[in-house]
Amino acid sequence: MVDSLTPDLAVQQLRDEVDALRAELEETNQGVLALYAELDTQAEQLRQASDLKSRFLSYMSHEFRTPLGSILSIASLLSDELDGPLAPEQHKQVAFVSTAARELSDMVDDLLDLAKIEAGRITISPAWFDMFDLFAALRGMFRPIVDASSVDLIFEEPVGLPRLYTDDKKLAQILRNFVSNSLKFTQRGEVRVSARLENEREVRFAVSDTGIGIPAEMHGALFEDFSQVDSPLQKRLRGTGLGLALCKRFAALLGGRVGVHSEPGQGSTFFVVIPLALAQEAGDDA
Repeated sequence: MVDSLTPDLAVQQLRDEVDALRAELEETNQGVLALYAELDTQAEQLRQASDLKSRFLSYMSHEFRTPLGSILSIASLLSDELDGPLAPEQHKQVAFVSTAARELSDMVDDLLDLAKIEAGRITISPAWFDMFDLFAALRGMFRPIVDASSVDLIFEEPVGLPRLYTDDKKLAQILRNFVSNSLKFTQRGEVRVSARLENEREVRFAVSDTGIGIPAEMHGALFEDFSQVDSPLQKRLRGTGLGLALCKRFAALLGGRVGVHSEPGQGSTFFVVIPLALAQEAGDDA
């Protein structure tokens, strides 16, 4: 005990204890600094890997676009019979080529969008627009597909809804992905697109179908990158598994969120909820 020691010995013992504590703290500090340095190194390596992946996706997507465009153009020329008539079987084969090229082009577009988002190069261009115009554009876009299928695509009239101030192109891309998925996994019945007010500040767009449905345990992974529904239809309808993941990211850029309600054999409803107006314009008049 310090009390039983002479003053000099007590002071020396205290100094020794302080020195030992100081040495221990110094060693701990060095360990913490080494840990921070290691974390910084790993963070830099992860950043470089992410940048490399984004550059690769962007480069690959751009390189694929030119030959895909050529294939689609040639298929269109053949289908229009500009170089002479085609037999029915030849028309069918050209249609297969054209469909495959369009599907691959859609995959390339998804990969390019993913690369842009991860690189922070996606820009939002909001403007005021009417939902009637949005639905009309989507209806026209899917008319050729629906005319050739046994599924009805129904757009409910958005009655009583105000104009929106957001990026209509990003919103259209979200709904286009929802509708495309529903049409792929619905063999008969209908796909229905609707819009309604979620509350005084938000609007909810929904795409409901009478398709195969999705088990509850898969709902959480649906909006993750490269996630796909495991079903007999999926084996015939290949894709990147990026469509819904991009919908989630686009919705976040618009200040919103996505979700799904589905049961096997009962169809699915995919929805996106976004603000009526982006934050910077929420207080402005239309």
